[in-house]
Amino acid sequence: MTSRIVYLGAPEGFTALAEVIAGRAKLEHVEAEPTAVAEALFDASALLDASMKVYIDDGMIAAAPDLKVISCATTGSDHIDRGEAERRGIPIHTLREDRELLQNITPAAELSWALVLAAARRLPAALAHTREGGWTRENFPGLMLHGKRLGLIGCGRIGGWMARYGQAFGMTVVGYDPFIDTWPEGIQPTGLKELFESCDVISVHVHLSDETSGLVSAELLAGIKPGAIFINTSRGAIADEAALLEALESGRLGAAGLDVLEGEPEIADHPLIAYARSHDNLLITPHCGGFSPDAVRRVCQRAAEKILAALGLDT
Repeated sequence: MTSRIVYLGAPEGFTALAEVIAGRAKLEHVEAEPTAVAEALFDASALLDASMKVYIDDGMIAAAPDLKVISCATTGSDHIDRGEAERRGIPIHTLREDRELLQNITPAAELSWALVLAAARRLPAALAHTREGGWTRENFPGLMLHGKRLGLIGCGRIGGWMARYGQAFGMTVVGYDPFIDTWPEGIQPTGLKELFESCDVISVHVHLSDETSGLVSAELLAGIKPGAIFINTSRGAIADEAALLEALESGRLGAAGLDVLEGEPEIADHPLIAYARSHDNLLITPHCGGFSPDAVRRVCQRAAEKILAALGLDT
């Protein structure tokens, strides 16, 4: 029987999948919508997920008797239930297995730094001001990054790139990461509490896990250096979002740049979205940090290779 592979994600990734599969299986590009995905998985052999927009629950997997492998073209897979997959021995692959490939995949780090710059220079508000015919620069005082202190929570691949960017801007870089033994050059280890109390810019770069869920707590945010900028492009659940909102509303937190929210993509009623509609010190992007056509093609090719191996089609 011909294997059937379901793909979720951007067209560039589907093209890359087709190039790798080269006619050895039937491919279907499915809209990232729960009903459509559930129906498509019913007789699928494999799923290549480059979207993360749909929660793949145990029920979907249980209703897919032919499913043999799930390969994510992402580093995270917290949108996929593990119970049924583990019971049936269905592997769930992610890009965390591909450290060498990931080392030079930089879009997520680049967006993180773009959020730092946009928050420091109040770019969205300044752009809106000129579109409306204004030309009053005094309304938009910018934070000079040179000489300031950058704090990184997570000092792996993306944290390492952020350290380089910070150093290029003349910043002192400190980091907190209990999971690494060898510290990247230019990052001074520090405690988490000290990092929040002393840093002008704080940026989060850790995977979501039991250890990191709620890591950025209300207590830490209450003690953040007044006027600091907070960046999170990892996962929304890593930060206490209610406390983050309170820090913004109180004025203690100068600005925040987020590419992730808890409960995404259902964010229309999210309190932080509501705040951002009327305040220019909160910048939110739609989890697009890792989305670049060049990067999408490369990671989908690798995810497709794993599917070929799992289905025995790589010979």
